[in-house]
Amino acid sequence: MKAADIAAPALVGVLIVYALIKKVNVYKAFVDGAAGAVPQLVAILPYLAAMLGAISLLRESGAIDFMVRLIRPATDRLGISSELVPLIALRPFSGSASLALLKDTLTECGADSRVGRAASVLVGSTETVFYTTAVYFGAVGVTKTRHAIPAALISGAVGVIVGLLLVR
Repeated sequence: MKAADIAAPALVGVLIVYALIKKVNVYKAFVDGAAGAVPQLVAILPYLAAMLGAISLLRESGAIDFMVRLIRPATDRLGISSELVPLIALRPFSGSASLALLKDTLTECGADSRVGRAASVLVGSTETVFYTTAVYFGAVGVTKTRHAIPAALISGAVGVIVGLLLVR
């Protein structure tokens, strides 16, 4: 048995024991917390649905493939492996799609290959900018993102560059 297999149950157990020592009704605290989360969930759902719809539209229309073909000459000149280009292009839009691409990359190239390591670092060092912006800004009612998206995209580009440099 691995430590990772028992880490989450052990943490929950420790929290329950701590709550009992502090004489906290664990079940009531959990139910109250879950009930407080429902209004937030309802507030976020329209933004989440819009973002997932937009991602689906981009993928199904071929727009993401077009973007990949568009930036591939620049990435080839920079020495970025062609296997990483779809991951770099898709990561700002969708976490689940980029994880699927990561899985495919690791299966094709191997987890210990330079491309596999680079893909893993890229997924870990970048964020799904448009998804998180839609969900978090939508949750608090922000409608004008102003500099947030450009700043997030710049930080994502820095994550890609530094991640690729570290893997070399």
